[in-house]
Amino acid sequence: MDIIHADFLTSQTDPTKLPVADKPEYAFIGRSNVGKSSLLNMLTGRKGLAKTSSTPGKTQVINHFLINHNWYLVDLPGYGFAKTSRTNRETWDIMIRTYLATRPNLMCVFQLIDSRLEPQRNDLDFLTWLGEQQIPIALIFTKADKQSPNKTQSLIAAYKRVLRTEWASLPPIFVTSAESKVGRPELLKFITEVNAKWGESQKIEPVIVPVDPNEIIPDESEW
Repeated sequence: MDIIHADFLTSQTDPTKLPVADKPEYAFIGRSNVGKSSLLNMLTGRKGLAKTSSTPGKTQVINHFLINHNWYLVDLPGYGFAKTSRTNRETWDIMIRTYLATRPNLMCVFQLIDSRLEPQRNDLDFLTWLGEQQIPIALIFTKADKQSPNKTQSLIAAYKRVLRTEWASLPPIFVTSAESKVGRPELLKFITEVNAKWGESQKIEPVIVPVDPNEIIPDESEW
């Protein structure tokens, strides 16, 4: 896939006011410092598409982008230690879960994980929640250029060992680097293949899952 057009559409805090669900949609989410904005800019080939910042938690709304006029890319707020109030974090969490559980055209959620870290509790908790809601998932291990390939594969293997204790099968896994563009062809190929299935899924009704405000992903400072 060549990305010719990448256009910002809207930023929303209300999941009921999102663009019409008439195209396949892919959401990207991860810890607040996982390098999500840099990855999205690399993936689309647009340096300033997603706003990067040295302060974790820059994204605080649901951002929709229209790619090649035929699919949506969604930039979601991160979880973890964003420098904001607990009330704001809980509001974001409810907003994110409501969006993920009710968006009928959501083809896949790409959960970003820092490839340099051992399995983290909030990553695993969020992944488990996605699985419980039967939301299609793929894992993206970011920042692969920051260490040796052997170290990256070792940490991915650690994640797989943890997941295999509860998961019958593992989600697709991608290794990426925003600096060297590692993983870009594989991600775009995956999206192209899933887009081809869009016609088959257009008549699927959304599954409305109540969001419990007490089920908040733990803040890293609370571990």
